Parts: sequence; structure tokens; C-alpha cells
Amino acid sequence: MEADLEAMPPPQDNLQTDYSAFVLQILRSQPNTVDQSLLRHCIGLSSSYLVTDTTTASSQTAGIQTWYLGFSRLVDVVVALHSLGSLELETVNAASKACSECWTVAGSWRGLEMGREHVREVAGKLRRLLDENGRTYRGERVYAP
Repeated sequence: MEADLEAMPPPQDNLQTDYSAFVLQILRSQPNTVDQSLLRHCIGLSSSYLVTDTTTASSQTAGIQTWYLGFSRLVDVVVALHSLGSLELETVNAASKACSECWTVAGSWRGLEMGREHVREVAGKLRRLLDENGRTYRGERVYAP
């Protein structure tokens, strides 16, 4: 059963969420090195922010944009860590799992089809980091639904 986001009333107290702003705040608070445990935690929140950003923003489109900017920035950090040779397998797994969860959420809510396009784009960035077989990262199995 699909939920209809457009039929939901707007929140009363303007409790709007913004994944992009949250991500920027976290990234700015980091010293010269990235705490991958914190990065994984932020990535793990992506599917929740997909729901809250799109239901509390001024429009679904605006919510999808704030969610996408946040998720994409986090994956850009993952790519940068890979380039530096310091990316942990656990972080790759967290990002892969987040893509899977966001894909499911975007397919479960009417009006979030664009969310799936963004997940496809972000997942493509991650896919390029994998070993040639597309199922491992530096010889270790990666989370796959």
C-alpha cells in the first residue's frame, strides 16, 4: 500500500528537516580527519531524512533536493576517503545499505520517484569504487540486499 504524501497536512509547528544542512553541520565540525563512525551514522539516517525532508519541506520537490544534496555530499566524502586509501569496508557497507533503504522508501511513497533517480546516481558513485567483480571492496564482500 502506497502512502500519499500530498494528502498529508503540513506540520503545525514548522518542524522542517533539512538533511543537506545537517550534513554540512556535521562535516564542518570534523577536524582534518573524518570520523568514519560518525560518517556511517549520518549515512544511516538517509532513508529517514528522505521521508522527513519530503513531508516537512515547503514542497516535495524541495524536500527531495535537500535530502539528495545531503546524501550526495556524504557519498562524495566516501569517494574522497577511497581516493586517499583510508576508506573502511564498514563505511562502504553503510553506504550500500543506505542506498538500498532509500530505494525502498522512494518506491513505497507516491511522488518520490525522483528519489529513486537520485539513489541510482549516488549508487553509481559507489559502484565505481568496487572491485572489478562489482561485489567486493578490496577483496571483501560488500553489503547487497
